[in-house]
Amino acid sequence: MAAEYMQGCGYKILDRNYRTRSGEIDIIAREGGYIVFAEVKYRKNNAFGTPLEAVDYKKQQKIRRMAHIYLHNERYPENTPVRFDVVGITNSHITLIKNAF
Repeated sequence: MAAEYMQGCGYKILDRNYRTRSGEIDIIAREGGYIVFAEVKYRKNNAFGTPLEAVDYKKQQKIRRMAHIYLHNERYPENTPVRFDVVGITNSHITLIKNAF
């Protein structure tokens, strides 16, 4: 659902559920001149906080490490522009935060 939404917003999806021993990145995409690493969070409701609140500092650090691994493994130049977006889904409502961290 998140990947389809992002495609509708002009993103080109490069990879989904990219995994290594260090962790996982939900969606990797290209948008404009950026490689975008997107974290997707779903909540049935906001009783325990919004999906966007679930991407805390620790999770952000893990995503950054995974992004570095991906760029290295795929042989992107060191100066490749990157961005970290978060997609929050509550029921069928989708919120996309560009440059979330």
